[in-house]
Amino acid sequence: MEVPVLDTNGKQIKSIELPADIFEAEINVGLMHQAYVRQMAGLRLGTHKVQRRSEVSRTTAKMYKQKGTGRARHGARNATQFVGGGRPMGPQPRDYSKDMPKKMRRGAIRSALSACLRDGQLVFVEKLTVAQPKTKEMNAILRNLAGEHTKLVLMADRDENVQRSVNNLADAKTLRASYLNVRDLLKYDRVIVSLDALEVIKQIWGQEKANG
Repeated sequence: MEVPVLDTNGKQIKSIELPADIFEAEINVGLMHQAYVRQMAGLRLGTHKVQRRSEVSRTTAKMYKQKGTGRARHGARNATQFVGGGRPMGPQPRDYSKDMPKKMRRGAIRSALSACLRDGQLVFVEKLTVAQPKTKEMNAILRNLAGEHTKLVLMADRDENVQRSVNNLADAKTLRASYLNVRDLLKYDRVIVSLDALEVIKQIWGQEKANG
């Protein structure tokens, strides 16, 4: 598929052909959802914990005598029904991460990129640089490219000037193209892709790379 390439003023300067294996893949909603759930699950720390009965440190002395009081028989204050006792069936530390085959993970990224292209969310720019960190200047550039929409700016390499300029904006975020993920692709209204970032995407998610 042929798409326009813009300059920082939002004017088209040329067209490029996108690889069909990445940007015209079958859009599999279920696969994207599975990748999203896996990604979000991996972010959970799983450090929640309560003390079970065996972990509570309380006196082992009998609360009151066994017979003659008319009350139920109790022998420990760490029982779950008493204040300060252990908690029954409470959460314990666990790993929430989920497995997903590499082929499926790659397929989910290609599916998300294809969905973004189909819906007109991908904006290709020849080069995105600023001489020094200037949020006002970067805001003007991004508005030229994507208007009032929320924006994800894909970068090929670390660029301190661009990152500091973009990340000061409430409606925009930078991301290295090598860290591309389903959550960020689906979260933002527009994905701004520089041509050098596009080359990284081709190298990582192309079919040739997958088969190599």
